Amino acid sequence: MEEKSKTQQIDPEAQAGEGWFHLDVHPQVFFISAGLILFFVIITLVFQKHMEVVFQQMQSGISDYAGWFFIWTVNIVLVFILSLLAGRFGNIRLGGPDARPEFSTLGWFAMLFSAGMGIGLLFYGVAEPMFHYVANPHVEAGTTESARMAMDITFLHWGLHPWGVYSLVGLSLAFFSFNKGLPLSIRTAFYPLFGERIYGWTGHVIDILATVATLFGVATSLGLGVQQVNAGLDHLLGIGQSPTIQVFLIGGITMIATWSVVKGLDKGIRRLSEINITMAGLLALFVLLVGPTLFVMNALLENIGYYFQYLPKLSTWNETYERSEWQHGWTIFYWSWWIAWSPFVGMFIARVSHGRTIRQFILGVLLVPTFITFLWITIFGNTALFIEMFGGGGISRVVQENIPVSLFVLLENFPLSAITSTLGIIVIITFFVTSSDSGSMVIDIITSGGNPNPPVLSRLFWAIMEGVVAAVLLVGGGLVALQTATITTGLPFAAIILGMCVALYRGLSEYGAPQEFTIGERPATEFKVRTKPVLNKTFGRRRLW
Repeated sequence: MEEKSKTQQIDPEAQAGEGWFHLDVHPQVFFISAGLILFFVIITLVFQKHMEVVFQQMQSGISDYAGWFFIWTVNIVLVFILSLLAGRFGNIRLGGPDARPEFSTLGWFAMLFSAGMGIGLLFYGVAEPMFHYVANPHVEAGTTESARMAMDITFLHWGLHPWGVYSLVGLSLAFFSFNKGLPLSIRTAFYPLFGERIYGWTGHVIDILATVATLFGVATSLGLGVQQVNAGLDHLLGIGQSPTIQVFLIGGITMIATWSVVKGLDKGIRRLSEINITMAGLLALFVLLVGPTLFVMNALLENIGYYFQYLPKLSTWNETYERSEWQHGWTIFYWSWWIAWSPFVGMFIARVSHGRTIRQFILGVLLVPTFITFLWITIFGNTALFIEMFGGGGISRVVQENIPVSLFVLLENFPLSAITSTLGIIVIITFFVTSSDSGSMVIDIITSGGNPNPPVLSRLFWAIMEGVVAAVLLVGGGLVALQTATITTGLPFAAIILGMCVALYRGLSEYGAPQEFTIGERPATEFKVRTKPVLNKTFGRRRLW
């Protein structure tokens, strides 16, 4: 037992990477990823006047010809994850039979939710139900049935499908890292398929795609968040809304994020995640209590009921017979956004989930955040619908003109709107900071060859890079540019997601069968007695200085 307990400690050499003046990287992954991203930034700035048209054409082309692939991908992943939840692998503990959770359940849930949704829910929580209420392709707009359908579509986009994708990536990384002794990196999940080739260019390409997809997925959320911060400040102070103001806001908030970067995972991200979940909860509770409480509580049950009734129909609908393009800007964007976010959220979830069983992991990652998301959308979305349908109205018109201001227009309908709007801005900023810091940590883990404790200097580099890309996308095309970046990077990673399903099932099936599974020259029996791998094992990490 003494031997086992020692393996649960992170090797001191891994901790050494946290020094300010050390930069431990995987050369191919780090420099190629950074080069591709910088190339995109330069091209966008040089051809700024033409990029909006290019972004629109790219988004339309990918949605037209690959939309069906996104829809197939997320549905296959969700069915696969649900089969694991109900299957024979549920009692496998991530890290071995003697492993125990590193974080409390409350802290774990807070980090899951902050990383997985955060800014997006604040941006779309009011706006999306209102959009679908006044225009959706399924029912007549502005009717009672349209209100029901608006919530059903919103639940589809924010429900089980995104958390299913996150569960798959997180579980794959956690299992192969904590139970099989491989480094914490995206390529790790493909060992059953590619074997030793994950140490070569096959693995490099997977990690490069994951890095680029993660950065653009996080940058999209940061871009949405800063638009909403700008809208809130303009609503309160009348400072105006423009890309220039938003670029300055990105710079300022990114500087705030450096505090969390320096503090690290436990003192920085965990504490900030718990703080912003608490503040977001207070904001939601306020709207619930002073708003149409009975209407909202009735709607929650009805919304969930409609969601499960129509889930098979809506999740497989593909505009085949309508020949329309409504789905391009909504469902396809969301599926690609969640897929692009999945390496970031999945790796972050894996990093904080050591010691959970597979069944606990899936229940915690798939069901609990989904219910919290449904509760949030119902409180804000149904409150907005109530005002639109039975009150003074006007929210739908504002949403059509300016999506980022929708939350603050809703809060204007209640007492203390200046205070609640200020609280809303603070919550958005804190979600911005946790998203930026978590994203930079995950990218740094990948580009350092799987080092779970990446150095501060390179984490700062990626945090700044995320802000730069978000700023460039806003300047180069606004919301369309953000959506295009997500769809473009999400497409190749969707194929990786499907491969991950096969690899994880094969790995779980072979768990405990050492004659069928080896890692390099080492027999798999080495990992059967290990409660936690030596966490400084990496893929070709190099210390530059």
